[in-house]
Amino acid sequence: MRPDLTVRSRPPSVERPVLPAAVLWDMDGTLVDTEPCWMAAEERLVHRFGGTWTQADAEAMVGLALLDGAQVLAAHGVDLPAEQIVELLLDSVVEAVAEGPIWRPGVLELLAALGDAGVPCALVTMSYRRFAEAVTAQMPVGAFAVVVTGEQVTHGKPHPEAYLLAARLLGVEVSRCVAIEDSVPGVGSAVASGARTLAVEHIVAVDDRPGLSRADSLTDVGLAELGRIAAGEVLDLRTPTT
Repeated sequence: MRPDLTVRSRPPSVERPVLPAAVLWDMDGTLVDTEPCWMAAEERLVHRFGGTWTQADAEAMVGLALLDGAQVLAAHGVDLPAEQIVELLLDSVVEAVAEGPIWRPGVLELLAALGDAGVPCALVTMSYRRFAEAVTAQMPVGAFAVVVTGEQVTHGKPHPEAYLLAARLLGVEVSRCVAIEDSVPGVGSAVASGARTLAVEHIVAVDDRPGLSRADSLTDVGLAELGRIAAGEVLDLRTPTT
């Protein structure tokens, strides 16, 4: 069953914040908690060919384009063409997601608020369309106006092509968009595109960099925060550590 993203309209007396032209969402690790599925599939495949696979190897794969990741697996002993490696990995994660995606905290609420405010969203993922469709099929129709997947671009993240394509398909200036990412390659791609970028770290550490906004969770992010980021503010919404 698709989740219900219905939210109540704001009272007329409440002033709406300035909003981004669009919000560009990464998928794996940002929208849904699929990274453990990818990691398990990678480990099984390497072990099938008698290789070794460590946690560090798995973390180095986070955010990579699928064909780039397949080359890494081949270097660890998976003796198959890169395209076949990708299809085997996709088979595993599509099956896992079909049982019900694990949404990252705050995702559904923020998508609902954006939809209520009329802010278009794009999904920008290096996963292939058949996996992206397995995820979006479990969301309300129209949650994403545009879906950009790995096979649509020549250069995967951290190259900016995917984010530039998403903005172009939406018909907006990328500099007026906010991109939400969780990985090092993803953040690099979004920043290089010119999008205002919010990093919500998950599994792999993302270093601070000039112009990068940060949050521990999307439960801390609403329309007001996205509007401020879109306007050029750099926000740090993380809980201070002692």
